[in-house]
Amino acid sequence: MSRRSLFKWLLALCLTLFSSSFLITPALALGGTQPPLNEPAPEFTLPTNSGEGEISLSDYRGQWVVLYFYPKDFTPGCTLEAKRFQQDLPKYQERNAQILGVSVDDVDSHAEFCDSEGLKFPLLADTTGKVSKTYGSFLTGMSLRHTYLIDPNGILRERFLGVIPAIHSAEVLEKLDELTISLLEVRRFIT
Repeated sequence: MSRRSLFKWLLALCLTLFSSSFLITPALALGGTQPPLNEPAPEFTLPTNSGEGEISLSDYRGQWVVLYFYPKDFTPGCTLEAKRFQQDLPKYQERNAQILGVSVDDVDSHAEFCDSEGLKFPLLADTTGKVSKTYGSFLTGMSLRHTYLIDPNGILRERFLGVIPAIHSAEVLEKLDELTISLLEVRRFIT
């Protein structure tokens, strides 16, 4: 492992520990201003390793989207988080939810990471950090470990800023179930 790779890995680990050890306010978190809840999620189009060329958030209208940002392919926390999402992928599919991972790594790195770890969901290459910045999930040249739940109408419904990779997928599934039930109740009340 080169010194630069080791430094990036250590920096990602420190940022993860630092961000999960402090109470983070919803409007401003480590990484910048967060997009507001219950409003349209910021749109984006990014290249992907999945063979589809580019993916836009709007491609998933009609589905829940789990948009998760992570620091770096092949690092321990990022690998654990991705493996947990992959392990739970059938549960997300049962809930009509698509997982999209985003980091500043390029498409080739994402392809190698998916092949190495058996990941079957798209990873998006935000090499300039523009989308990560839009979501308040960018610091010192890398994406931070933040996750956003976007409903089938493209509305941002939840954010996770203090992510613990080992349990994160279970937290997201639990919140997804809560949100689905509450949105169904609202629809019943309205009709």
